[in-house]
Amino acid sequence: MALLVWQDLDQQHQILLAAAIGAVVVAFALFQLQPKTKPALDPTQWQRFKLIDKIVISPNTAIYRFALPKGRVLGLPIGQHVSVSATIDGKLVQRSYTPTSSDDDVGFFDLLIKSYPTGNISKHFGQLKVGDYVDVKGPKGQMRYSPDWAKNIGMIAGGTGITPMLQIIRAVLKNPLDTTQLSLIYANVAESDILLKKELDELAAQHPDRFKVYYVLNNPPAGWTGGVGFVTKDMIEEHLPALAEDHKALLCGPPPMINAMTKALDELKWPAPRGVSKMGDAVFKF
Repeated sequence: MALLVWQDLDQQHQILLAAAIGAVVVAFALFQLQPKTKPALDPTQWQRFKLIDKIVISPNTAIYRFALPKGRVLGLPIGQHVSVSATIDGKLVQRSYTPTSSDDDVGFFDLLIKSYPTGNISKHFGQLKVGDYVDVKGPKGQMRYSPDWAKNIGMIAGGTGITPMLQIIRAVLKNPLDTTQLSLIYANVAESDILLKKELDELAAQHPDRFKVYYVLNNPPAGWTGGVGFVTKDMIEEHLPALAEDHKALLCGPPPMINAMTKALDELKWPAPRGVSKMGDAVFKF
């Protein structure tokens, strides 16, 4: 009799679990089937967008929020970027940036930009005031992330190179059907340079089995428990997945760092990234 009761309870648990999983799948499917909002971007022409907010996150870094037409989304596939242009000292200058906002955000998009004294566009952004406009065109880039792209993704980012990584991390972790494992090594000079650390730590805490982050600093504070110095082959070997058919490595950061990471990955038998990376490459360089 006790055995029958136990089996009956076990069947009830299985039914409840199946129903819960089914509800998640149905909810996500319905979300995906909702009519898509018309994108604001046009890859063939420049468009002007108004700055509506500037959120300072460090002495030289801010999130710039731009307005989109009412009810519109930016229209940027996961992993892609936009071009921004400005006339500076009589010369037209263009740079590429990856928005940190999600493409289901309606009515606005965000750019995370660090201003450098010698930078053209970045310095221009630092001088922008709410109400000013910028010219934007896109989407651009070879990356078009999809949930079946890889089983495990290792990421190495430096400074503002975190932006395309964060875009992918957010997309993976908010999709209940995406089981991709994510590991990130994020390098900076000082602890104050770690951009969006609070969000990264919260995501790692909320998804401990799916996302791990390891910080590396050149000038660490007292008591620092992360990596020290430059990202090394040993750090990559310890904190990122090894080369496998269904594993990928993503790189984004200053050119000297990317060159050093390419050599380190080569020592770990990863293939060298191409000048222009493609989706089929094991190592993708933004």
